[in-house]
Amino acid sequence: MDALMAALLAAALGQIGDRPARLTAILADRFARPATVILAAAIALAAATTIAAVAGAWIAPHLTPEARQLFVALALVLQGGGMLVAAKPPERLAGWRIGAFATSLLGLFILAFGDGVQFVVLALAARAGQAGFAAAGATIGGLVPLAVAAVLGEAGWTALPQLTLRRVAGTVFLLVGLWLGLGALRLI
Repeated sequence: MDALMAALLAAALGQIGDRPARLTAILADRFARPATVILAAAIALAAATTIAAVAGAWIAPHLTPEARQLFVALALVLQGGGMLVAAKPPERLAGWRIGAFATSLLGLFILAFGDGVQFVVLALAARAGQAGFAAAGATIGGLVPLAVAAVLGEAGWTALPQLTLRRVAGTVFLLVGLWLGLGALRLI
């Protein structure tokens, strides 16, 4: 259960103001089918997080408990550092003519797979050794901001204070990562 809740929270915070959420809003506006885009986003996130979680569970037996905690700390610090800067807008996929579902599925999978949240999911799965819970938590947590973005559309999503939200979430990631890292090194 630890992996589920940690991944859920990390993915929900990590997607705030990030490129997958913005692309979801863009595609929901473009195709005027937010439910289809949300369904495709759910499948894309599930696929990307499952790959990351399985990789994390695979490397878990090769790491000591302290190394696992340091791995999580590193992932959180890197995610937090990345969130302190504004995310560049995603490619709008205007040239993709494969329909609402396929465009959303492939476009969001590509963005999600290269996202920093996947590294956090990999580290959390390695720490807990529970790939299924980490993947499920990250999928659910990551889908919440994407669904909100699809419903709001691009204008509504970009009207939110994205940079402020990213900086707050990034600071939380940094602080938690530093705390875990210092704990793993037995400095606190």
